[in-house]
Amino acid sequence: MRRRTFITLIGGASAWSLTAQAQQPSMPVIGALYAVSAEEWAERLAAMRQGLNESGFVDGRNVAIEYRWAGGHLDRLPAMAADLVGRKVAVILVGGSTVATQAAMAATKSIPIVFTAGVDPVIAGLVASLNKPGGNVTGVSLVDGELGSKRLELLHELIPTAVKIALLVNPHNPVMSKFDSESGLTAARRLGLDINVVAGGTENEIEQAFAIAVQQRVAAIQIGSDAFFQNQREQIAALALRHAMPTISSTPEEATAGSLMSYGADPIDVYRQAGIYVGRILKGEKPADLPVMLPTKFNLTINLKTAKALGLDLPPILLARADAVIE
Repeated sequence: MRRRTFITLIGGASAWSLTAQAQQPSMPVIGALYAVSAEEWAERLAAMRQGLNESGFVDGRNVAIEYRWAGGHLDRLPAMAADLVGRKVAVILVGGSTVATQAAMAATKSIPIVFTAGVDPVIAGLVASLNKPGGNVTGVSLVDGELGSKRLELLHELIPTAVKIALLVNPHNPVMSKFDSESGLTAARRLGLDINVVAGGTENEIEQAFAIAVQQRVAAIQIGSDAFFQNQREQIAALALRHAMPTISSTPEEATAGSLMSYGADPIDVYRQAGIYVGRILKGEKPADLPVMLPTKFNLTINLKTAKALGLDLPPILLARADAVIE
């Protein structure tokens, strides 16, 4: 073979290789927008990645994830959502607050959005209906707001002589706080209890809310279904012990941190399901055709260490129903 012919063949092969690489589709990017901080959400995001894996996507291999963390500063969410839209991500995964989903929805009407929401997504205006979400939004609901009445029942079962219970809400998350308050008031009337709503949207406000609850002589505090309170679980547990105040919350992490009890949807399974939905969308399915999923696993966690510190004897029937007991 003559030298000129050889060089021509090599040059042609190189040009083909470059062209082929240019024609290969780029790795899709998932934009993850969270109202909380990264360290608080590690287990849930691992579950989300597991769901992605079940759908055939592995972070760093055939999909990339860009995270945006608001760290509880909800005013940062609109700019973060706009940034992800500007980067032309394939899907936006949101959580940690209904406000995060609302920020993503305001930023795009075309990029698919998958949420994990504590509040009823229909009432919050995230979707048209659970079965037919419509638009570019779907996700998984933790039905936290609806479970507020169950948490109040558990407190009443633990302290049957209680007359007054406090409910801690986050005023900076108006959708969730309104839903929690209305649900709590309805359940309280049914149980013959008085509910005192106390607000805590910052560390200082949470401290003040506990002080107010003590002044009001409540028997216990129900912690609202807000991711900010999950982030502040160590502070809340410490305040509960300092004031000898039984508390019930929505996630196992809060009970592990020192809350007396928690009851709610299994967050690990919820985030795994969200990862599966993201994978299905990456494969071409439309959010409008994917019904909002509801949780199928619920956890009652009881912290016996906290019960002993508070001098409480827990009813055996309540302990028997617990999915996890921290000793």
